[in-house]
Amino acid sequence: MSHIEERRIEERPPPEERHRAHVDHRGHEAVFRRRFWVCLVLSVPVLYFSPFVQESLGYVALRFPGSESITPLLAVVVFVYGGSPFLSMARVEFENRQPAMMMLVSLAITVAFVYSIAAAFFLPGTTGFFWELVTLIDIMLLGHWLEMRSVRQASGALDELARLMPDTAERIASDGETEEVPVAELDTADRVLVRPGASIPADGVVERGESSANESMITGESRPVGKRPDDEVIAGTVNSGDGSLRIRVDATGDETALAGIMRLVEEAQGSKSRTQLLADRAAGWLFYVALSVAAVTGIAWFLATGFGLDVVERVVTVLVIACPHALGLAVPLVVAINTSMAANDGVLVRDRIAMEDARTLDTVVFDKTGTLTEGEQGVVAVETVEGWTEDRATAVAAAVEADSEHPIAQAIRRHARDEDVSPPTASAFENSKGRGVRATVEDRETLVGGSNLLELVDADLPSDLVDFERTAGENGQTVVYLVSEGRVVAGFALADVVRDESRRAVDALHGMGIEVAMLTGDSEAVARAVSEELGIDTYFAEVLPDEKDERITDLREEGKRVAMVGDGVNDAPALTRATVGIAIGSGTDVAIESADIVLVENDPLDVVKLIRLSRASYRKMQENLVWATGYNVFALPLAAGILAPFGILLSPAIGAVFMSASTVIVAINAQRLRRVDLTV
Repeated sequence: MSHIEERRIEERPPPEERHRAHVDHRGHEAVFRRRFWVCLVLSVPVLYFSPFVQESLGYVALRFPGSESITPLLAVVVFVYGGSPFLSMARVEFENRQPAMMMLVSLAITVAFVYSIAAAFFLPGTTGFFWELVTLIDIMLLGHWLEMRSVRQASGALDELARLMPDTAERIASDGETEEVPVAELDTADRVLVRPGASIPADGVVERGESSANESMITGESRPVGKRPDDEVIAGTVNSGDGSLRIRVDATGDETALAGIMRLVEEAQGSKSRTQLLADRAAGWLFYVALSVAAVTGIAWFLATGFGLDVVERVVTVLVIACPHALGLAVPLVVAINTSMAANDGVLVRDRIAMEDARTLDTVVFDKTGTLTEGEQGVVAVETVEGWTEDRATAVAAAVEADSEHPIAQAIRRHARDEDVSPPTASAFENSKGRGVRATVEDRETLVGGSNLLELVDADLPSDLVDFERTAGENGQTVVYLVSEGRVVAGFALADVVRDESRRAVDALHGMGIEVAMLTGDSEAVARAVSEELGIDTYFAEVLPDEKDERITDLREEGKRVAMVGDGVNDAPALTRATVGIAIGSGTDVAIESADIVLVENDPLDVVKLIRLSRASYRKMQENLVWATGYNVFALPLAAGILAPFGILLSPAIGAVFMSASTVIVAINAQRLRRVDLTV
């Protein structure tokens, strides 16, 4: 970790303070919302007395002493109150010598304001731009309100997570009594009591009790997750079951999964996509284009007609309608909605450029263990001799393994639970290290173990199980046997169980035209078996952790756009080497510095959701940019009077209407991204 990163961690405020920062951001949204409504109300009289609006709607405004002063006075208030935020932001761009969106916006409203005041007080008989001025400012305020609202919604999951964190916890003292303490005072190795309906105050492990936890806000899992002793729990989740949990604290404060999620989303909100950077640069270019077109317009009209108010009006019109409201909203709205949707589905975006690059992927490489598979041994096949059923063999084997904590014993017991088989009572349990276990079941001496066990008891393998053993060996599976009264009666094939979600994920990726590959340190036989079962296109077996990035490099040198999906620890070099690095892990493993995208839950289907969302978001960005830039490409030449020889001249009022319509279309189109169905 660099000194800079260490300093950032030291300076980073605790989660509750960062939550208050989100609340403050919501305050900025309220400021723009208030300014918009105030300016909109003040704009109504301006519109009512506007000659253009009167002419368009066919009415005559009421006249009374002082009525002629209402329009300029209210327009001044709107300009000062509503336009000041944009003028302030433009000053920053000017001081940095980087013209962008705010300088172009400020140029438009300032020109409109100055010209309108001059027309009202110094050029009798000339119509100003008061209607256009207040409309420009109203639209800008609305746009920034919508943008901030979308950004706030993108942080909504963050706010909800922060609210779930309890202020206090019930710490269990050494004498077994509980005491209520602030969550900030908890330390690792403390034990806490979490009653039904209460929030879990820190990451930890269940020591006693059984219940379930609602983890939907962090992992996206809609169903309650069962919690038993030795299961991990996540800070901010809720004990939604009927039982109490006694938890040993493993992580507190900034080290919890919740803090990691907040940090990742904050990083995502601080980054920009390539399309967003393009929109910012486009606004800077448009600033110079507007000035150039205005200069050319002034010179051309001066040479054609001589200097007059018409020339000034043409120049002012060009500068006014160059205001890039739609361009300013085209990408930020989509990005904000994109981030919000991703977070709600358990996809945390650390780098928006990577999120945008996901649409271009043509190859997805999965690490096998813990990603495509469960990461633990499970029974994948059972074979019995005549006179024994699979259920009976499973029940007896589970009874023998009842007191063992070996992974094979756990796999057999899980298989019995999954098959809803009740083991009989066993006695006289005995463990033979390296060979197996022995117990008395149904008054019979019964053993469970591998090939070494058969040598120990001098038992021959029945012909029924010979083919079973050979097939399991070809698939890289481990076989253990059930021996009853000296006779081998059943065989259990064990392997790292393939997730059901993996099959659907591979099929979905193939349906999107994406090639799927697999990396694993397991043997060729295991890799081939998993690859064939899932329909994977390419696999790399017996790959050491430090060789994984070499395989990614090879694929990239072939011209492929590669995503690497791994656990973010052993796969860190490969995650960094890939076009898009995707870390997949449980809710307690989200702060993975080597990945661009973090999938909170161990679900390969989230990779499909990520790519679908990336593609849909990019389409919306492109559509919005077409609308936004198309308006300026079309309107600027008309405003300059390029079609004046044919009797077509764009008035400032019509230009403002086009501008407003373009902005509304962009905002609505961005919101339509929420309708995209990401289910697989």
